Amino acid sequence: MLSYVYFGTNNLERAIAFYSPVLGTLGMERCVTGDPEWDRVAAGWGIYENGGARELAFWVGTPLNQQPATVGNGSMVAFTARSWKEVDDFHAAALARGGVCEGPPGLRLHRLRSSLRVEAG
Repeated sequence: MLSYVYFGTNNLERAIAFYSPVLGTLGMERCVTGDPEWDRVAAGWGIYENGGARELAFWVGTPLNQQPATVGNGSMVAFTARSWKEVDDFHAAALARGGVCEGPPGLRLHRLRSSLRVEAG
């Protein structure tokens, strides 16, 4: 259903230093676009193939409108984990790099819809 998600950052280097090890706990690697201009303003993790023809990735970068990035209150992204250990490792890696805990990892039963989801953080 989705091709990618993109979140703005005011400090790309700091975002890369945070997300590379955190998303690495889920087996997500940095996307290589081969476009130096794009790679200068954005970084992605996940799948990026054939110049973006097949793209399922999580991106952070400079907002395209050149305005400062701001918090998206209510914005949420859920990453798939293959095990509870990956969920715990993801949570621990995020906290170790300055992430904030809004509740321990676990099922959010009040948020379930038609399918069961595991949500970290």
